[in-house]
Amino acid sequence: MKISVRNIGLVVMAVAAMGGHSLNATAQQLKAETIDEVVKAMTLEEKCHMVLGRGMHFNDEAKFPGTAGSTFSISRLGVPETYCADSQQGLRMSAKRPWDHREYYPTDFVASMTLASTWDREAAFKVGQGIGNEVREFGLDWILSPAMNLIRNPLCGRNHEYYSEDPYLSGTIAAGYVRGVQSEGTAACPKHFVANNQETNRNNNISQVSQRALREIYLKAFEIMVKESDPWTIMTSYNKLNGPYAVQNRELLTTIVRDEWGWKGMFVSDWNAGDDAVAAMMAGNDMLQPGQDRQYQAIFDAAKSGKLPMEVLDANVRRILEYVVKTHNFKGYQANSEPNLKAHAQVVRQVGADGIVLLKNSGVLPLAGKRVALFGCTSYDWISGGSGFGGTSLGRYTVSLVEGMRSAGYEVYKPLISLYTKHLADEEKRLFPNGRPAFSLMPPARADEKQFTADELNAAIEGSDVAIISLGRKSGEAADRSESDFYLKEGEKQLIKAVSEAYHAKGKQVVVLLDICSPIDVASWQNQIDALVCTWQGGQESGFSVADVLCGKVNPSGKLPMTFQVKYGDAYADKNFPASVDDKTMGSMFMWGRNKDDAKKREPQANIDYTNYEEDIYVGYRYFDSFGKPVAYPFGFGLSYTTFAYENMSVSEANGVYTVKVDVKNTGKVAGRNVVELFVAAPNSKKLNKPEKELRNYAKTRLLQPGETETVVMTVKTEDLASFNEKASAWKTDAGTYSFLICSSASDVEAKATAKVKAWTKKVNNVMKPNVKLNLLKR
Repeated sequence: MKISVRNIGLVVMAVAAMGGHSLNATAQQLKAETIDEVVKAMTLEEKCHMVLGRGMHFNDEAKFPGTAGSTFSISRLGVPETYCADSQQGLRMSAKRPWDHREYYPTDFVASMTLASTWDREAAFKVGQGIGNEVREFGLDWILSPAMNLIRNPLCGRNHEYYSEDPYLSGTIAAGYVRGVQSEGTAACPKHFVANNQETNRNNNISQVSQRALREIYLKAFEIMVKESDPWTIMTSYNKLNGPYAVQNRELLTTIVRDEWGWKGMFVSDWNAGDDAVAAMMAGNDMLQPGQDRQYQAIFDAAKSGKLPMEVLDANVRRILEYVVKTHNFKGYQANSEPNLKAHAQVVRQVGADGIVLLKNSGVLPLAGKRVALFGCTSYDWISGGSGFGGTSLGRYTVSLVEGMRSAGYEVYKPLISLYTKHLADEEKRLFPNGRPAFSLMPPARADEKQFTADELNAAIEGSDVAIISLGRKSGEAADRSESDFYLKEGEKQLIKAVSEAYHAKGKQVVVLLDICSPIDVASWQNQIDALVCTWQGGQESGFSVADVLCGKVNPSGKLPMTFQVKYGDAYADKNFPASVDDKTMGSMFMWGRNKDDAKKREPQANIDYTNYEEDIYVGYRYFDSFGKPVAYPFGFGLSYTTFAYENMSVSEANGVYTVKVDVKNTGKVAGRNVVELFVAAPNSKKLNKPEKELRNYAKTRLLQPGETETVVMTVKTEDLASFNEKASAWKTDAGTYSFLICSSASDVEAKATAKVKAWTKKVNNVMKPNVKLNLLKR
């Protein structure tokens, strides 16, 4: 029988634990102040194990079934095993355990876009805090979130996990989430670092990004998050960046994050990322998950030969131990498996409602009539979040739209419930003749829309005051959505047309709810309806949250965290995204690192093997705004049931900090909250190849009663206004008169003030250059 070096190491440590190892009598026990001594006391075998995970815990006999993995333990040195789990929307773990009568159902929190649409740092903190608490009370230490890659394209398969197209909004919402998680003593793990903006061939794709775009857009979100929340860990991504894998890129992990940003936490790989364990250690990626024998062998051999210097390996181990001493398991916390699920459900309901965005309203909302007819399969099969490990956690329930509307006092037209119940059952048999899979990385197929006869529609009109049509989209890990998924399906078009024409002919109105994971086409059909509400995906309390907004109990205050473009292809980045590649299974083909050699057998293909970020810094509104391209709905857009005025705006400066004040007054008839968006426009932006304006801060008011005013105060530093100058390898703020803009969206300036800004420069290392020449977009 062949025994691997890794197994030999386990035998040695087993002997040591029984007193057969000479170090046992003198070994230093792990404490925060003894980490260096513990590292010195470790054997080489122990160090090589310490930098690797302990496998995935998907079997029923694991301590925490259904979780992502754990870290190595060394009992003789007092190093315990610590445990980690997905996902973005809450702790993902098996609800049932063998020989255990209890249930382990965590809360299904809101999807990331819903959270970002609140534009509320405190909401992000509350969600993170609830998740951190459940991780602790269920006995684990570490949650593998938040995912915070930028939404570069509406078809990315993991957009449901991401926040925004803007780095400032993404970074600050992520920071709030991280602070919330870690306030409970649980480790957060922001991911996927960095430029992981597509799922197609994610294990091999090279993101080719200019230094400027990398610094200003993709790294900036992480930089803001790191400096505002100091996460204990960060997860590196699958993709390559300008050549090497992110997990093996020393310029990225050490030069920028550790040396420039001053971060001292632990880097962990995405599961089975990269192809060279030793290179990952050298780069500063401290832990490789879930851990493989071949990785152990490579690290062990390299350390023995000197190829991997011991000081590098020791540094990796030291950072891991610095994480371990903060954890619940190290501190001996006795988990009770009984977090306050009722309190967390209230957070989900509140944040879910605050993240709903009202896009169009022709006077139908809030609903006055009490009889509603619910159309669309999604009305009866509500989507609470995305698929994959970063999607919805395995919650015990999702509140349906029917239950939500009834709880708000509405009468739901019953014959439609019966018709849809039968239709969905028939579609389930058609789509899944052998049963629905228990888990899927990519979203399972959804039912085709039911069509109605004239008699059925007339009966529904007689039995209701308003029609509500729900449209759904779900995305998942390992594959991107297709361009066709951006547009309505034929059945959806027919349903909207038929219902709208029938209801309008009788003088009644139609509302459409978008239970979606990413922007879709609305421009081609929204003129047929009376109100359009983007509910996003609000977790387990979705039905209640939606009903709270439709009935007016909650005044909608959500704002779009990304642009809704008129049609696919309008954004410059769309041409460099795999929206129409021939092989749509590319993402899953390369899942978990399998078949990497296949890519070497063919010519590299654009947007599969490499993706050129030729839009450069012009992502999202930065492109549409700067180049005058029309949009369906701009970044930052969202209506309310009331109105707001912006008065007495001022800008003052002291020591390079610009303080912006503005009075926000509720000029309408109902109470409401309002998001105040602060954009800044640089002088000569077109000449200097800068965006027309950029988001630099934001604030959300308290609930303002009619006639009530709140003075909102926001600050911007001179360095916050800097652009990255590649030739000088420096951040530079150009001197001049800048415009500070109070906006209600990227397209709507409500108040304006100017201030003179002095020049500012900060030199940095000239690193991370793309290894090809990019044809970059310029103004």
